[in-house]
Amino acid sequence: MNRYLLPLSVLGTVAGGAVLLRDYVAGGSCPSKATILGKTVIVTGANTGIGKQTALELAKRGGNIILACRDMEKCEAAARDIRRETLNHHVSAWHLDLASLKSIREFAAKITEERVHILINNAAVMRCPHWTTEDGFEMQFGVNHLGHFLLTNLLLDTLKASAPSRIVNLSSLAHVAGHMDFDDLNWEERTYDTKAAYCQSKLAVVLFTKELSRRLQGTGVTVNALHPGVARTELGRHTGMHSSAFSSFTLGPIFWLLVKSPQLAAQPSTYLAVAEELEGVSGKYFDGFKEKPPAPEAEDEEVAQRLWAESARLVGLELSGGSSPQ
Repeated sequence: MNRYLLPLSVLGTVAGGAVLLRDYVAGGSCPSKATILGKTVIVTGANTGIGKQTALELAKRGGNIILACRDMEKCEAAARDIRRETLNHHVSAWHLDLASLKSIREFAAKITEERVHILINNAAVMRCPHWTTEDGFEMQFGVNHLGHFLLTNLLLDTLKASAPSRIVNLSSLAHVAGHMDFDDLNWEERTYDTKAAYCQSKLAVVLFTKELSRRLQGTGVTVNALHPGVARTELGRHTGMHSSAFSSFTLGPIFWLLVKSPQLAAQPSTYLAVAEELEGVSGKYFDGFKEKPPAPEAEDEEVAQRLWAESARLVGLELSGGSSPQ
């Protein structure tokens, strides 16, 4: 017997087992085979990472996909990639800057005459320096929560007219470390803590989901929050987690096993958007494919209602949810 045969076979078994373990940890592919032929889908932040892969998965299922992105050069390139890979020509690139209330209103105004069946609020910034949005909001709170809060509210009439329709809000497991500081939501009076600001923004996403679901009862529109898992995307550009050097030398094989590819991380978003068994399910928090209880503060109705009122004030919406005059 070749003396190298046994070691190679063992290595093959170990490698195969590692792949299976990685896929198990990552959650695997979307279990639903549902199609969405002719349905209109908006995915924010769809030029890269989880957003692009989610748009790709939904394009494969026959949807009319709108990629809503700040960087139009990257957005157009992503749309071309998706059209080429799926042969679905109903994939378009639209400009949307979630750090600008003006841009959000312009985007929503262009789309009011169309039906929207699925809205995936995917775009996010993570642990950036103490930047502010065009309107003076702390960047993570402004983009991750307030931008999507305004966008969703401006599209609600269209979503209701398209019912049954779904909203998927991407949050994060990091929300469990968050706390809503209503005295200083925009970090104007405290020493800026980029991690705490990120956690607050993701807690806000879950609270928004809970309150929006309550307000949407009986409309045929559902909304759920999602932790897609930790993925190798550009979201970690300010932490170093997207760099190959960081993953290889700092975390090594643990990183490879526990951190998802964008393709795998997009599977839960796809599942929440299309799964027939989730019809009528609303106001829930999902960790991957599984519904789980969120952090206690995320379940506090009083906090959720207070956040809604404050968010509406900040972005210029009437408390009823309608838009103020432009």
